[in-house]
Amino acid sequence: MKTKLLPLAILCGSSALFAGCSDSDNSKAVKKVEVSKPVIVSEGTKIEVRLLETTDLHANLLNYNYFADKQDDKVGLVKTAALIRQAREQATNSVLVDNGDLIQGSPLGDYMAKVKNLADGDVHPVYAAMNTLNYDVANIGNHEFNFGLAFLNEAIDDANFPYISANVFKDDGDDDANNDEPLFSPYVIQDKTFKDTQGKIHTIKVGFIGFVPPQIMQWDKANLEGKVIAKDIVAMANKYVPKMKEEGADLIVAIPHSGLEVSAHKPLAENASYYLSKVEGIDAIMFGHAHANFPGARYEGLVEHGVDIEKGTINGVAAVMPGFWGNNLGVIDLTLEYQSGAWQVSDSQSSLQPIYKTDENRATIALVENDAQVESAITQAHQETRDWVNAPFAKIAAPVNSYFALVNDDPSIQIVTDAQIWYTQKIVQGTELEGLPILSAGAPFRSGRGGADDYTSIAMGDIAYRNVADLYIYPNVLKVLKLNGAQVKEWLEMSAAQFQQIDTSSADVQMLINAQFPSYNFDVIDGITYQIDVTQPARYNATGEKVSDSQRIVELKYQGKPVDAEQKFLVATNNYRASGGGNFPAITADKIVVDSPDENRQVVADYIAYQSSKNNGKGLNPSADMNWSFAPVANVQILFASSNSDDAKAYAQQFSHIIPTTEVNEDGFAIYQLDLTQPQ
Repeated sequence: MKTKLLPLAILCGSSALFAGCSDSDNSKAVKKVEVSKPVIVSEGTKIEVRLLETTDLHANLLNYNYFADKQDDKVGLVKTAALIRQAREQATNSVLVDNGDLIQGSPLGDYMAKVKNLADGDVHPVYAAMNTLNYDVANIGNHEFNFGLAFLNEAIDDANFPYISANVFKDDGDDDANNDEPLFSPYVIQDKTFKDTQGKIHTIKVGFIGFVPPQIMQWDKANLEGKVIAKDIVAMANKYVPKMKEEGADLIVAIPHSGLEVSAHKPLAENASYYLSKVEGIDAIMFGHAHANFPGARYEGLVEHGVDIEKGTINGVAAVMPGFWGNNLGVIDLTLEYQSGAWQVSDSQSSLQPIYKTDENRATIALVENDAQVESAITQAHQETRDWVNAPFAKIAAPVNSYFALVNDDPSIQIVTDAQIWYTQKIVQGTELEGLPILSAGAPFRSGRGGADDYTSIAMGDIAYRNVADLYIYPNVLKVLKLNGAQVKEWLEMSAAQFQQIDTSSADVQMLINAQFPSYNFDVIDGITYQIDVTQPARYNATGEKVSDSQRIVELKYQGKPVDAEQKFLVATNNYRASGGGNFPAITADKIVVDSPDENRQVVADYIAYQSSKNNGKGLNPSADMNWSFAPVANVQILFASSNSDDAKAYAQQFSHIIPTTEVNEDGFAIYQLDLTQPQ
């Protein structure tokens, strides 16, 4: 049921409700709690408060994988909700916040925005679910802007809790920063009725302030340009936190949709949570955006920067970041002590409560049951999403599989790399990048890493949205790097560590694939041609360490001409690789020139639909262009493992250099011979 907004004059006039109000439509009334008699607070009085956080849910409400069309107990607010209720029962005093990236990221989010849309009076299923949990406040994440401001406002209008964001302002078209008007309430201050450790009631003014990465202006330029501006996170904290203290906030909780980095702070930094810990007056930081766990081992190297992963503090300030998709609930247990006439944080402990664990066989074990109220609230939307995600949206003109993606140019990768080139061509039009050669990197995500059945296999004909997950299983975001020819070659040298060195003087059978090298790091780069000489030692090992001066990449050419070391290229990839994932040489985030907000998987789906509509109804032709191959290797018996399915063996018949054998290894993989005596 849609809640009615109170006039802003009423909201701002009530000290028990809000401070920091603007004329945004996105504020929600918070119920005033009357305290019958004032309580005289004695020095040393203690109150224990539990702060709870969800973040980066990305419309993952149920424990369900829509791409695989099956239950997935590693995700879902329906699981986190059970932890929330348990955590509240265990605590005398608690508050619950969400840190954004709510309405985008799963097929359910796409369905609501792109298919069903929202009419006035409709309740977005995200808020139908969240309203059962009595959230106190929520912060805006960067992905909230992906579907435009009109959709965002219609969606959050259904939330029974206020929204905040302190660094997004309406674009008034002038250069006077002093008259900029916030798009949302920058902060709220709520009167909370808490019991102290002796059972006495106190009213504590809890202030919440939120932030979003300023990069929304690049990531969602089409939706935001000329409508809003984004300012520096730390600058806005320094502006508003003193005001919150002046207005009586006893406890200030920062909710930045921003990760943790300790490099020198730069204006408009994306990941500014570390520097918020240095802002006087902030008592706790409940952060997100990075899809990581804090406290956690990922940050153990930051101890010299004041990061304590045992207590979960940053420069002494309590902090938590609970992963993504609802896989953890973030918990900060604070002890407030009344000292010198004010409430102060005297102790804290941050922790994460997971919704699942894995056993010794890597099987998923759910740690909580589904929350009945959340499940009931979204049943209809869930079923509508399932129907939509399983409905064909395009055609492919030939089968697509990844059976031989590690030894042969492959259609499952080709579709991805072609889609990324198509997207990049569009997005650089009219910019200084237009005209630069565009390359595209893709890897075989499903090539046996998860077992002998873990291969992409899509039949010719109709393709549904969930089939796209067979081609691109990760929720990555597309990024474009600007590199020179030498850096592109080193990228490929790292990929070539996928293969063991073949000894041409040996008569023994030799296995080609390096089992220690993850297949998702075997990047194929389209837009150039090259060969891989596996008779040479690898230049890099699986962790990216340079181990030799050898060169496996030969005959590297662009449009038939050798690639010059200084030649400039745009290379489309994903955020994982572009930010240094896999430890590829020279691949760092500072080389990103297109910081796209769009998921690679969605780009692939859009490309398939576009190409399918062009091909006279026959569908997309998924054929690989064979831009890479192995350099010839004579008189050596080379073997590799792949699927033991009949489909794989039948597909092998298309290639003279891939020869099935009758051998099956102990893990259920079929053994194939690779004939490299001639160029493929």
